[in-house]
Amino acid sequence: MKALFDTVSHKCSKAVTNSYSTSFSLATKMLANSIRQDIYNIYGFVRFADEIVDSFHDYDKQMLFDRFEEDVELALQQKISLNPILNAFQETYHKFNIDRHLVDSFLKSMRLDLHKNDYLTEADYKMYIYGSADVVGLMCLKVFVKGDKNRYEALKDSAMSLGSAFQKVNFLRDLKADFEDLSRTYFPNTNLNHLDEISKKAIIEDIENDFALGLKGIKELPIEAKFGVFMAYRYYNQLLKKLKNTPALDIKSARIRVPNYKKFELLTRSYVKYQLNLM
Repeated sequence: MKALFDTVSHKCSKAVTNSYSTSFSLATKMLANSIRQDIYNIYGFVRFADEIVDSFHDYDKQMLFDRFEEDVELALQQKISLNPILNAFQETYHKFNIDRHLVDSFLKSMRLDLHKNDYLTEADYKMYIYGSADVVGLMCLKVFVKGDKNRYEALKDSAMSLGSAFQKVNFLRDLKADFEDLSRTYFPNTNLNHLDEISKKAIIEDIENDFALGLKGIKELPIEAKFGVFMAYRYYNQLLKKLKNTPALDIKSARIRVPNYKKFELLTRSYVKYQLNLM
């Protein structure tokens, strides 16, 4: 019976989230039970696509991604997939009427990582971030507002800004791995061979502007989603503060992270702020 297969698919998406990201998993646990599984389903989909282009170096990435993209198409068309991650994602996709262009834009940006190593113009940079991050925020927003079109349109810009902020923090945090291991540079007009404080300051100010708009949207989210998204915002904002206080040369030579004990401390403090309406 398909219900049992769907249950297994849900468990797989949750396992992917818990295994790959402590911070995202913790934030997702703070969402209402009514929407939590659907966010797991979205995360599983985007995580698997990202893994193909970033991690499977001993395999034919192009072939794997082509096959994955074909499987996504079939899953969305047929409303079932023997890939449990895609089976779970297609369920959420149809339940909340997620726009197809969001999925296509995401896959387009992921495909760029197969061959494009640098982003020399602001236009290319923004296009990549839109597809790799903004649209993921918009998919999640569809779930948060439960398909309410008016609410979705009202919060759309803030959701995109928050997605951009998260992605740019990831870029800055992963500067060493992206540059040395994958030969990628995402920030335009920045010489990563000689990253200086002026360049770092400009990047961080741009991220802070995204966060400011993103926070405005968080305050307007439905109660089922508000605390979970606020928790994710707090984590990434804390990571940005650490990067801000880290010399530019150190960012390039080490991966900055927030320890698990600090994440749980952030959770406690975030809950107090949330309860006291101090967001």
